[in-house]
Amino acid sequence: MNDDTPAAAALARAVERRDATDAEAKALASSIRIRILRLCLDEGLSNREIAEATGLNPATSLHHVRMLADTGFLAAQEVRRGKRGSREIPYLATGKSWFLNTGDMTTEMLEAFTAEFTAAPYEERTLGRMAAMLTEDEVEEFRSRIDELFEEFRSRRKKPGATQWGLFIAMHPSDPHDR
Repeated sequence: MNDDTPAAAALARAVERRDATDAEAKALASSIRIRILRLCLDEGLSNREIAEATGLNPATSLHHVRMLADTGFLAAQEVRRGKRGSREIPYLATGKSWFLNTGDMTTEMLEAFTAEFTAAPYEERTLGRMAAMLTEDEVEEFRSRIDELFEEFRSRRKKPGATQWGLFIAMHPSDPHDR
């Protein structure tokens, strides 16, 4: 088998995953901090810019930024001058969260998604919902294909003319009596 196949990449990712430490899990247990990581994914943002984008006051934003930086989810970039000549430190997401098992973060993920989704212009939102009848093998195939698609597009970073789009996929058994 060729080591460049999507299946090989998925296996490599699975091997790289590890359980989050208590501090890492606590850092990610906030919808605001999850949103901050997405905001800083492709572009370093200062605490002021993060506060403006999230609607937080700068002191509250700084608390979240420091927690993410202290646990390695954000990395401080080179100091720059802000709007009024003030010294600003931009922060960039490290991508570390992609490789951690953090336990059940359903509420935080849904809250972060809802805040981001409702903030987007209505005309640009896409929402779909479906029910599919799947065997156990088909469930695994579906999950694997979603993982491969996520990984393919996650690995594409900022490029000229590209705009960041958020994507949220959730999957669950619809009827507990069918299990």
